[in-house]
Amino acid sequence: GGNSGSPVLNGNGELIGINFDRTWLSTMSDIEFDETLCRNIICDIRYVLFILEKFGNCKHLIDEMTIKE
Repeated sequence: GGNSGSPVLNGNGELIGINFDRTWLSTMSDIEFDETLCRNIICDIRYVLFILEKFGNCKHLIDEMTIKE
């Protein structure tokens, strides 16, 4: 689930993206999860990091992170 801006983690607990939006049927996933109905739109974390560095003038934040490739 999660709201817009919520972190999205993979099975290893690594940050892979940020939740952008979800389907209307996914709003009930906090109470009753159905994998056939619940869908989220995710912004890939690599794009977020690119925007932070190139357009957000936030290279200092990138330098503080441990980034796995």
